Amino acid sequence: MNWEFSPDRPIYAQVLEQLAAAIVSGRYRPGERLPSVRELAEAAAVNPNTVQRAMAELEQCGLAVGYRTTGRFVTGDETVIRSMREQMASEKLKAFDRSMERLGVGYEEAKEMLSKWNEARK
Repeated sequence: MNWEFSPDRPIYAQVLEQLAAAIVSGRYRPGERLPSVRELAEAAAVNPNTVQRAMAELEQCGLAVGYRTTGRFVTGDETVIRSMREQMASEKLKAFDRSMERLGVGYEEAKEMLSKWNEARK
């Protein structure tokens, strides 16, 4: 995982966001064991308490399940994963929409720009 952090938001929130994105994108599959807090903290070069907080919130939102003796696992409930993926995508779309509005770009123009961008990246 490529850990990049922005100074304008709490690190634990960014760790949480990146782990959630890894789950909803399929990098971590349903039922798969997640790396330990220590492993993640070392890889991200952050305090283990920061990762622990992110993991606790990952459990609270239903994307992970923790077991005392074996660690944390991605939920096996694919409905929860799909729902979170849709929610995260919706938030990104809203941010994109606000950015386009600030530039004076309407829906049809943005749609055309996205289509051209998609063709260029193929």
